[in-house]
Amino acid sequence: MYGLVNQAMQDLVVARHGQETWDRIRAAANVPHERFAAMTAYDDAVTYRLVGVASEVLDVPVPELLHAFGRYWVQYTASAGYGRLLTMAGDDLPTFLSQLDALHARVGLTCPELRPPGFRVDRDGDDLVLHYWSDRPGLAPMVVGLIEGLGERFGTPVAATLERSRADGADHDVFRIRTAAPGP
Repeated sequence: MYGLVNQAMQDLVVARHGQETWDRIRAAANVPHERFAAMTAYDDAVTYRLVGVASEVLDVPVPELLHAFGRYWVQYTASAGYGRLLTMAGDDLPTFLSQLDALHARVGLTCPELRPPGFRVDRDGDDLVLHYWSDRPGLAPMVVGLIEGLGERFGTPVAATLERSRADGADHDVFRIRTAAPGP
């Protein structure tokens, strides 16, 4: 994964638990980098180790940690110089979700080692159904957090649930997104 992902994890932990806690996590995960270069590709194992050790140190289950990270990722990327790119992808949740592959294609122009997930959005009545393909296992809780973070970004309360999972043998993950109209 690119360093931007690891840097966001570091910033999340430091913001909520302090630098000393991050230093313990980094040391226990055997990660020598004090900071990550945002546009440098790191082995996925680094990210998975950081998440696993953070889960232990913080006494938070990995799915909960990934969920929190997904929510945080939305605001982090907007403040880390990607706000304009996010804005170009759409000004409401359904449009934005339908543009995720195009957004990743744009990012891929500057990140040649990017291995982005794939997405497809369908409608089912008032609900959105998000299909998610990734060669990285175990990230479904992060996607739920991302969806919720995007709901906040667009002022659209959402409830996202995983309906079909690779962990249960499906070929991809499927999320149901129920939206509620913003309040007055």
